[in-house]
Amino acid sequence: MSEFGQTFPGASITVLPMNTLDPLVCYAAFVARDRRFDGWFFMGVTSTGIYCRPICPARAPHAKNCSFYSSAAAAEHAGYRPCLRCRPELAPGHGVLDLSTGLAQAAARLIEEGFLSGKNLSALAGRVGITTRHLRRIFEAEFGVSMTAYTRTQRLLIAKRLLTDTQMSVTEVALAAGFGSVRRFNALFQSQYGLSPLRLRKMSRAPDSHVMKFELSYRPPFAWRGVLDFLAHRQIRGVEQVGEDRYTRIIAFEHVGRPLMGWISIEHAPLRHSLLVTASASLQYGIAPLLGRVRRIFDTDCRPDLIDAHLGALAADLPGMRVPGAVDGFEIAVRAIVGQQISVANARVVLGRIAERFGAKVPDAPFGLFSAFPAAGDIAQLSAEDLIATGLIRIRAEAIIAVAQAVASGRIILEPLVPLEETLTALRAIRGVGEWTVQYIAMRALGWPNAFPEGDAVLKKHLGYSAAALLNEHASQWAPWRAYATVHLWRQHEAAKS
Repeated sequence: MSEFGQTFPGASITVLPMNTLDPLVCYAAFVARDRRFDGWFFMGVTSTGIYCRPICPARAPHAKNCSFYSSAAAAEHAGYRPCLRCRPELAPGHGVLDLSTGLAQAAARLIEEGFLSGKNLSALAGRVGITTRHLRRIFEAEFGVSMTAYTRTQRLLIAKRLLTDTQMSVTEVALAAGFGSVRRFNALFQSQYGLSPLRLRKMSRAPDSHVMKFELSYRPPFAWRGVLDFLAHRQIRGVEQVGEDRYTRIIAFEHVGRPLMGWISIEHAPLRHSLLVTASASLQYGIAPLLGRVRRIFDTDCRPDLIDAHLGALAADLPGMRVPGAVDGFEIAVRAIVGQQISVANARVVLGRIAERFGAKVPDAPFGLFSAFPAAGDIAQLSAEDLIATGLIRIRAEAIIAVAQAVASGRIILEPLVPLEETLTALRAIRGVGEWTVQYIAMRALGWPNAFPEGDAVLKKHLGYSAAALLNEHASQWAPWRAYATVHLWRQHEAAKS
């Protein structure tokens, strides 16, 4: 729990405690229309004399006209009347039902990334932390269709993309998109889009059967150079390579029980507000999770308009900066543990040794790449001495193995949209995993935008604080997007050094 209070399971923004409402955080939450705050506070507007829920669809008033209350009764006691549009009397309490929209959105994201290929709705409900029945109800309320219909549409859209952008056969496309039957795929595609898959395949102009090319859109602005600099400063030799205008890396993951490994290359298409993704054909059966991972690396779902406005001067010289995420959450955990109390340069040396000694080799990879970062299951089988030989001290070697065993067994899931507080608590219980490490993992692996690496030496030096408590107090002004503030501060420190 941060100084701002509790976090909802699967939430990406910290929830305010009822007795310490920070106006900046409350106003940012209102502008974001985040339903996860519904019922936790009410906003009074002096210019209208009414008070609203955080999800009110009315145009956001000026911040100077707003005050915040922990209950409807407190707002009325201050002289405000209830809004007729959002009806404060309908605001939920603080149970699971408050999270309906957030949980439905989480389920949708997992469906888009292919979670239901090889898994059922019960597994999906368990992943977001509620019952299947409740997930069905809130999903249909949010999207107007069943999860089955939503899944079918996503599979058809992936298939359409593969038919257009690759040279895969229709049979290969049907399997890669998650259809168990080619006949059913053909029938659904024809009925939904009015043409057969084979006809669309013949219209394809994909030139090379050895690679696949895709586009991923983002909300502008996008600080492409800033993101590349962040990744370049932390690149692991042999695993990833950052060029002048390109990011490449080896990627390995499992999808529907099939291990997949290959390489990806990402470039920027600023005029189209897109990223251009090139992937080796060896990854063709995992396109949905692959593109999901690229979205995480480059934080393409970010709302820079809201975040930059909230950060103000901190983001003014580089609008659209992202918090680079993770191809694999376990990799981020290892980076965080290795990087404890040592320089980034020294951490890169150790990480390169770990990848070279224990990662799977990828023959004929381009751009000087040769190894995948080792998976949790591989590290879980090592001894502490194996990792100590790479340059780690014992407590960090043991911490990495403990995290690897927890991830490999499924006791800890280091991905976005997991129950946040439960995951952070489980990490904190591991010897050798301190709060800085937990927050770094939350920031880059779990996609928590309010994560803040407490006690970070660079941040303390850059901001002139000797105590972590003073640093945290200073950083409170940037909630609920402290992770974005952290990235800006790190880059400013690097710029000052050079």
